[in-house]
Amino acid sequence: MTDKSERLGFRIWFNIILFGLVGQLAWAVENMFFNTFLYNSIYKGASQAAVDGSIDVMSAISLMVACSAAAAVVATFLAGTFSDKVGKRKVFICVGYILWGIVTASFGAISRDNTAALFGLTDEVRILTVTVAIVIIMDCVMTVMGSAGNDAAFNSWVTDVSNTRNRATVESVLSLLPIFGTVAIMGLSGAVSGIGYDVFFYTLGAVVLLCGVVGLFTLRDRPQMQKAKGNYFQNLIYGFRPSVVKENKRLYLAFAAACISSTAFQVFFPYIFIYLGNVLNFSLDSVLASLTPVVIAGAAVAIVVVVTLLICMGRLMDRFGKEKFVWISILLYAVGLVAAGFAKSAAVLLICAVPALGGWALLSIAINASVRDFMPADKVGAFQGIRMIFFVLLPMVIGPYIGNLVCRVSEVTYTNEYGVVTSAPGNVMFFAAAVVAVFVFVPVLFLRKYGGFTVEKKADAAPDA
Repeated sequence: MTDKSERLGFRIWFNIILFGLVGQLAWAVENMFFNTFLYNSIYKGASQAAVDGSIDVMSAISLMVACSAAAAVVATFLAGTFSDKVGKRKVFICVGYILWGIVTASFGAISRDNTAALFGLTDEVRILTVTVAIVIIMDCVMTVMGSAGNDAAFNSWVTDVSNTRNRATVESVLSLLPIFGTVAIMGLSGAVSGIGYDVFFYTLGAVVLLCGVVGLFTLRDRPQMQKAKGNYFQNLIYGFRPSVVKENKRLYLAFAAACISSTAFQVFFPYIFIYLGNVLNFSLDSVLASLTPVVIAGAAVAIVVVVTLLICMGRLMDRFGKEKFVWISILLYAVGLVAAGFAKSAAVLLICAVPALGGWALLSIAINASVRDFMPADKVGAFQGIRMIFFVLLPMVIGPYIGNLVCRVSEVTYTNEYGVVTSAPGNVMFFAAAVVAVFVFVPVLFLRKYGGFTVEKKADAAPDA
């Protein structure tokens, strides 16, 4: 029989799914679509002289990912710590999402032609360079809004309203949302050629903005939430103190495991759709054209099975412990990545991705739930900044750099429809990602030394939040 402390009410689940899914839609656009936006829109049609005289597109993507990660960390530190101090999450979530939507919509107005008109430029190299800079800067601005609302406030709120009896279940649901967000954005991206990038960004921005407005009426802060003690600026650096690290060994080891796992993912993920489209010649249009009722029904069944399986895994982790699932998830992750590296077609790559993504998802559920379990209750917001360093900043700086480096060594290029020779990612990025993934074993082994993943099961959630 399910203990009452394990149950989360409809209002909590509604807001977890709504804000989690819309947030993942926006992040999916940034993490995947901005890369292809640069590749297929900003650089598309530029002359060979402009491309040679400006920053290389692969380097521009790597720089954008790194700058965005840095902006995310700073915003999460400031907003998360402040939400601890005032003892409120709702205002940060709702206002953050509203501004996030507005900035996302603004990308619909970015183009080389608009840059030339706005700044009175005529030189092709300068037009391309300035436009790329605008995309990178606006990506950072968008990230600040999203991180304040999602990474800092929403993640803290989820920790507030959940407890050690149900966090793996919550994480299993949250782990599905990036998949749904990615699939949705992939589907919408197929319509870009028809509606244009401007309409695409305007529509997505409106969805994110509307989510923030809905939250004004549906979200509730946890009653009697603990406010952070001490000075705000002291709390900003709280997580960097050696005494705090020593006192929270298991939390920082869980952070390290998440960092390595996320770094492996970022080695290939920023380049995956460029790889599919320009190396494996994958076409979304051809896939859509091949859809039949049988294929659609089969895909629907597969999705239901995956959703059910992951949620069941989360409930099993809550009941039997997380450590039992960690070892097999690391193995699946690494083996799947190696298999993906040998794939010669998009279909085979998709099959090989199943164990890789499955292992990554299970590992993320276990580690993310443990991170929430190990966080001090009155410093949840402040620790979101530390979390971002390990989950976002380091992986998104190191991962794409490794991917860019190994792809440059492999020297994969192609000539686009304009006759311009362009760099492209190669399959070696999957092998590099697998090597990185194996190192997750290191912090997990140390974590076992200090008590493993087991924590005291406390019923500390507010059922009506």
